[in-house]
Amino acid sequence: MGLQEDSRQLEEDDRRYLWLPFTQMLEWEQETPVIIVEGRDCFIRDIYGKWYLDGVSSLWVNIFGHRKKALDDALRNQVDRISHSTMLGLSNEPAIQLAEKLIACTSRGLTGEEKAGTVDMQHAVSRPSSALSRVFYSDNGSTAVEVALKMAFQYWQHLGEQDRTSFLSLNNAYHGDTLGAVSVGGIDIFHKVFEPLLFRTFRSPSPHCYRCELGEQYPDCGLSCAERMEEVLREHHRQIAAVIIEPLVQAAGGMIVSPPGYLKRVRELCTAFNVLLIADEVATGFGRTGRMFACQHENVVPDIMCLSKGITGGYLPLAATLATENIYRAFLGEFKDLKT
Repeated sequence: MGLQEDSRQLEEDDRRYLWLPFTQMLEWEQETPVIIVEGRDCFIRDIYGKWYLDGVSSLWVNIFGHRKKALDDALRNQVDRISHSTMLGLSNEPAIQLAEKLIACTSRGLTGEEKAGTVDMQHAVSRPSSALSRVFYSDNGSTAVEVALKMAFQYWQHLGEQDRTSFLSLNNAYHGDTLGAVSVGGIDIFHKVFEPLLFRTFRSPSPHCYRCELGEQYPDCGLSCAERMEEVLREHHRQIAAVIIEPLVQAAGGMIVSPPGYLKRVRELCTAFNVLLIADEVATGFGRTGRMFACQHENVVPDIMCLSKGITGGYLPLAATLATENIYRAFLGEFKDLKT
């Protein structure tokens, strides 16, 4: 077959065999699919030779662009040695090297000290938030969030706080498409249909100044959205394992940028009420907000951080869930304790 015939066959096979994410396939089957065969820098080319600007960076993962020689060469060199080795009972050189670099990157510019702020309550505490020091690998952002949720829940179970079985998340939040991640999500178009399958989650208003849920104006509002979070934590903190947020930007929710001081205030509240803070930096990490990680804009150290997307520049599926030494040590024990 010639080029045109090959291309049409690909289009037919696409309609016959593929099921695309977040796509109404009835409409897709009636259109001519755009089938990509090549990428170069920030451009991608289809089967007919037409070039496009990859304006979404292949959904926010290609932070360096396509076909970067340094990345191509590194991938080839690793494949020449070994392509995969389990981390169940084994370790490997790249995993160790990357973990060290991730910890160094997340520590840069952060003091690791967070105070209880202005919350004046009998149960409030003022304790240092230890730096992120441990890396748990997985393969995608949703799974990184699942790991974080399970890690936070299990942490409190190991400490004997059996009632901490819920989480607090924001309206307009997006943390992935697996069931745990959907449970802490807050976008109806993605999540509403799955409600019967989801675990209980407390909600707090989105820090959406342009369309404030509370009808107020920043900065006169005094961060009323954070005050609502404080109310939830005051009443339910003994049931909540962690607060999970997308620091600085709720990306899938509409690129909602939180106002200055909001992220730091959330950290203060979590410290005051002795609740873990999970920072989902899957979309914001690796320079997307102008710093390596969004938390660094307000010198906030989360207890757990979720990373993916830009971590490999879009070359391979990879994710990491970073945790503090305090959390890591809660899992240490004899094998019979089943704390892994």
